[in-house]
Amino acid sequence: MIDTAAPPPVTRADTPLRAIVFDLDDTLVDQVTASGAAVVAWAATLGVTGPDVPGRWAALSERHYARYQQREITFSGQRRERVREFLAADLSDAEADGLFAGYLERYEAGWTVFGDAIPALRRVRAAGLTVAVLTNGDEGQQRRKLDRLGLAPEIDLMVASSSLPAGKPDPRAYRHVVDLLGVDAGAALMVGDSLVKDVRGALAAGLPAVLLDRFDAHPTTDVRRIRTLDELTF
Repeated sequence: MIDTAAPPPVTRADTPLRAIVFDLDDTLVDQVTASGAAVVAWAATLGVTGPDVPGRWAALSERHYARYQQREITFSGQRRERVREFLAADLSDAEADGLFAGYLERYEAGWTVFGDAIPALRRVRAAGLTVAVLTNGDEGQQRRKLDRLGLAPEIDLMVASSSLPAGKPDPRAYRHVVDLLGVDAGAALMVGDSLVKDVRGALAAGLPAVLLDRFDAHPTTDVRRIRTLDELTF
């Protein structure tokens, strides 16, 4: 488990920045809105309605996806477990896969990029820094996301956790990306929306980090925080 008492970020005065590493979902891409709309529409086709639908699905997704990040279950397995628990049904793998496909189609159709994302990526490159993405996602799906939303040309390197022994906040995820970038940990700034996975984990691995807190969920945190990517400085 990552110690929440993470070391302070390395300052630029100590180690000049050479790269900015962005999280993808809910940092560059509005995943929460896409998922919430998709699950409401999908669940309704199965007779499941109510104001708690998005929240229940989000909680199940977080829990089972965390199990996948620790490689307790497979990527397909976490999808199946989400469907089984959400519907409280004893489903075969094939049945769960078929049902999840209905959600997935709606979810992928709802992908959108935040308006501040591409301008921020371009500012990073204009400053002579490398743009990387470190995402706790399946590489195939995340590359489709980058291509569909026009983000791929703005990024120099993408690392998805499906190609790693474990995802964020495991220190190996951050170390792998800085190794690929060919920079010291202190020369790569991590930017993401998750206090634990993007910021605490990065700090514990030796990277400076910035929390993107779009919805003011952590107003009293002790880490560097911005509300939009327009506020990102480097």
